[in-house]
Amino acid sequence: MTERFTGSFTQQEPIPEAGIEAAIAVMRHGRLHRYNTADGEASETALLEQEFAAQVGAQYCLAVASGGYAMATALRAVGVQAGEKVLSNAFTLAPVPGAIASIGAVPVFVGVTDSLTIDLDDLAGKLDEAKVLLLSHMRGHICDMDRLMAMCNAASVTVIEDCAHTMGAAWDGIASGRHGAIGCYSCQTYKHVNSGEGGFLITDDPRLAAKSIMLSGSYMLFERHVAAPPKEAFDDIKYHTPNISGRMDNLRAAILRPQIADLATQCQRWNDRYYALETGLRDTPGLTVIDRPEAETIVGSSIQFLLLDWAGSAVREVVARCAARGVELKWFGAAEPVAFTSRYDSWRYAPSKPMAASDRVLAGIVDMRVPLTFSLEDCALIARIIRDEVTRINNRMTA
Repeated sequence: MTERFTGSFTQQEPIPEAGIEAAIAVMRHGRLHRYNTADGEASETALLEQEFAAQVGAQYCLAVASGGYAMATALRAVGVQAGEKVLSNAFTLAPVPGAIASIGAVPVFVGVTDSLTIDLDDLAGKLDEAKVLLLSHMRGHICDMDRLMAMCNAASVTVIEDCAHTMGAAWDGIASGRHGAIGCYSCQTYKHVNSGEGGFLITDDPRLAAKSIMLSGSYMLFERHVAAPPKEAFDDIKYHTPNISGRMDNLRAAILRPQIADLATQCQRWNDRYYALETGLRDTPGLTVIDRPEAETIVGSSIQFLLLDWAGSAVREVVARCAARGVELKWFGAAEPVAFTSRYDSWRYAPSKPMAASDRVLAGIVDMRVPLTFSLEDCALIARIIRDEVTRINNRMTA
């Protein structure tokens, strides 16, 4: 009998009961706006910022409306101006170049390796083109951050980290988001904590933190933040920084606080599922598993593999046959963007030149979500289905 998976690739776990209770308390008192506080009260949002900053070891944290807003705010805070170039990954999701374009800047795309990380050799040749790198840890894959930071520091290039897929991950024991000047995170439903939408910005630089807080729409209420620099840091910034409102509200913060407290446990659960899938996929003929560096502490909320040098029609057949058996795969090699699987040459608002080595990798990337609603048995079944369909088509191609 042909095996079939019947679970959902988009069903998330419920919000923790503590988060539900805290959200109900916020709704009952009605003070949803982060600055609408009673005397002597720290808002849910301010407490969330304090707790997340402590968890990643940052001096300052700002909770905002989305991960994309966090990135655009970070770019503004470090001084990127309209018309300036910003380096970024060729393999990423649309909100990353979107954040660059939203402030009138111009993305300069850097290639991807078959490890699915930014190509540091390609980056070395482009460091003289921009003053800022918006580095995307796409799908949770972290490059050699020691080498990258040495290169960028030597070239006086400021690094902003997009950690939408690496909340809870680390490189050589240092939390993702803590290498660059600013780290940005997402709290969107399919990320590592779930408030529907939302994001964080972290930094150790008091001026960048103060500027980001003013940009987010603090009016002159910045003293109601907890994980923020002293009020003196705002003395001149408060008069010259535009209000581009993108605050997080207390309802979302209340939902997130218990999730942040339990993040390490959830990350381990993701990794158990990821490695069950990886084990099941290893040594599949025609399929390349992405080996993870020893220095990388991963959060396996999604898994990728490569069908390198396969014809597009064959990859599409794998995706279709797996879908018929209940397994939802996404392919980054399609000529037209589908759902979130756009690529650097899809974003026609951003100029680009073909990159042959990167195009080969992109043409082979197959991607799959790993919800925590999957059991380990589910993961083993999914791996068997993928293995079966890839092997079937690979054998036909090599016969």
